[in-house]
Amino acid sequence: MNRGKTSLFVAGCGVLLTSLSAHATTGSSSTTPVRHHRHHAHVSQASLSADGPALRSSAALVFDQTNSQVLYSRHADVAMPIASISKLVTALTVADAKQPMDEVIEITDEDRAVGKGAFSHLAVGARLTRGDLFHLALMASENRAAHALARTYPGGMAAFMPAMNEKAKELGMTSAHFVEPTGLSPDNVASPEDLSKLVMAAAKDPIIREYSTDPGYDVRIGRRMVGFHNTDVLVKNPAWDIIVQKTGYIEEAGRCLVMQTIIEGRTVVIVLLNSFGKQTRVADATRVRKWMEAKLLHTASASVAGKT
Repeated sequence: MNRGKTSLFVAGCGVLLTSLSAHATTGSSSTTPVRHHRHHAHVSQASLSADGPALRSSAALVFDQTNSQVLYSRHADVAMPIASISKLVTALTVADAKQPMDEVIEITDEDRAVGKGAFSHLAVGARLTRGDLFHLALMASENRAAHALARTYPGGMAAFMPAMNEKAKELGMTSAHFVEPTGLSPDNVASPEDLSKLVMAAAKDPIIREYSTDPGYDVRIGRRMVGFHNTDVLVKNPAWDIIVQKTGYIEEAGRCLVMQTIIEGRTVVIVLLNSFGKQTRVADATRVRKWMEAKLLHTASASVAGKT
């Protein structure tokens, strides 16, 4: 990744607060929460904008951060389950506490979650540094890593959850609400508009940028080295220049993906929620990039033609 391109960042999220509602090009402003992805999985072509990307995600937002302009939106103001995208808020909250990243933390029974999506490669008793847990929570979406980070926050979980919700409020995430740090609960909700603000805030942190886009990372657990891989296959794709990203999945949220990336020299935030197929969020991200490239090419061609 070309880290030099991060200079394109627009300072602050304030520009988004007014442009999100003013520039939306398509989509619904429904206020009814989209709670179950099975009810919203199949999006008809009739509901798509004629000149928008043919996305299969139930909710989406494409924000050109360079020009402070929403290029595409669908259900952008609707709060819905966001699964492990919650971990970006967890990471920002942990970072604010400025605890030692080299402190060793042991995974305990408290960090075990029960139910679908609760699988982890971190066994109870495993000892890792806070930095390694931070890395694995962002890159590999390790639930026990995220929970252990919150559990060892100053004041414990009782202090962490109010701090996490306060962090979301600080970022202007007006519809967001969190009940736990991993995203395994469907009660962790936010809208695409909220998540675009979250992505831009996360992109300002160099460690979050690095860890979230790292293709793989090995850690020592006991006597053996264990390899972890990024949950987002796009970080390995040379066609993409991704600054920060996070995936998410639980049944109630569908497949989710948020990122800040560079497309044709522009800093773009992409939020994709509630995709029904395992590869749909990746395919939708590719559709957005190709749509933007075609749109910019058409604009450039029209400009040249107008001058001849």
